[in-house]
Amino acid sequence: METFKVKKGLDIRLQGVSACETAEAQPAGEYALVPDDFHGIVPKVKVKEGEQVLVGTPLFVDKATETVRFVSPVSGTVTLVERGERRKVLSIRVKPDSAQAYKTFEVPDLKTATAEEMCQLLLEAGIFAFLRQRPYDVVPTPGVMPKGIFISAFSKMPLSADFKYVVKGQEEDFKLGVAALARIAKVYVGICPEQAGTAVGEVADAEVNVFDGPNPSGLVGVQINHVSPVNKGEVVWTLGAEEVLFLGRLVRTGKTDFTRLVALAGSEVEHPAYYRCKVGQSLTALLETTLKPADHHVRVIDGNPLVGRKSNGFLGAHTTEVCVIPEGDDVNEVLGWIMPRLGELSAHRSYLSAFCGKKAYNPDCRVKGGERHMIMSSEYERVFPMDIYPSYLVKAIITGEIDRQEALGIYEVAPEDFALAEFVCSSKLELQRIVRQGLDILRKENA
Repeated sequence: METFKVKKGLDIRLQGVSACETAEAQPAGEYALVPDDFHGIVPKVKVKEGEQVLVGTPLFVDKATETVRFVSPVSGTVTLVERGERRKVLSIRVKPDSAQAYKTFEVPDLKTATAEEMCQLLLEAGIFAFLRQRPYDVVPTPGVMPKGIFISAFSKMPLSADFKYVVKGQEEDFKLGVAALARIAKVYVGICPEQAGTAVGEVADAEVNVFDGPNPSGLVGVQINHVSPVNKGEVVWTLGAEEVLFLGRLVRTGKTDFTRLVALAGSEVEHPAYYRCKVGQSLTALLETTLKPADHHVRVIDGNPLVGRKSNGFLGAHTTEVCVIPEGDDVNEVLGWIMPRLGELSAHRSYLSAFCGKKAYNPDCRVKGGERHMIMSSEYERVFPMDIYPSYLVKAIITGEIDRQEALGIYEVAPEDFALAEFVCSSKLELQRIVRQGLDILRKENA
């Protein structure tokens, strides 16, 4: 076990961190699987409205290969195939049955299974869809084997779920999931110092490394960069630690179970805690009973405040936390920026709150300024712990210089790696959107 000391970064403390306790969520009356949760695929719908489905029945497949399946998290009746402009598939909705019925899968022996047999199981059961591939941060292409599979077992993003609590009682499922992935390629598990000596830190079928430092040390992209950087022509896969539990349950029972503990957090939540939910679950009933009474607008974020998106009312496929914070669109400040601001966070120490020590803040969703010229001030580099020049890479993406992007390491990054740089950006650039567009263009050029 090797320890990597991450020095660059920034821990953002926000009010409303979830307490380590599990509360019961009200049953959801509808579930939705959203193709946009799985970047890089074009969906081909396999069901019709009114059709009965089981847990594990494919709702849609990737049109390019038709082998990557996206399966129903519940058994019930398909109520709606929602389409948008140019008949784009927005979601497929299922009304659950009172008693859940599962599709069963034949699980090969982990001691003798080949990589092809294990990949076939992942494809049939819908677990393959949760994998992500570097380069491009998309759903992997079946048949293109990775040089390694990376799992980060912790997160230091603000208001993120604590995997040390989530995994309690599920340690064996985590080990089974890692053992199954190890039949495909070498597995690397990244942990924080507090997890050393626990069941997660003592997985037998993987190389475990400790990452000690501030956010974003928990991002899998940072861990890949420190352990085994991605060069042109190489492929690595990543899988969320909670999704490893999905795989472990599949190996143990032969059935898909997309149940996960989701952290409901944020300053607008009455009692922040963990709730047991399924992928695609409607959040309406849950939020109606858990939010504080408010006379101002709030935003429900599917994910954490740095990398999440505005919620569409359903739990996202990769979501481990749902955060609710003030919107800020109805705030009118006297004197604006000239105020001393004792209760607001500033990464540049330009507020008096910088002298208040370590405290939790309650920010809203305002950008507080428009897009400006990009100034080369090295502010990205101070919070970007990868062996990459983020400022130059962003400029190369904006100007469309593909050769320069490759030289600066675009194959190693994902949009989430730039979340902290976007937070501290004084130019107010949407770095994650820029990087996403750059990756999509590069993928199209190399197709």
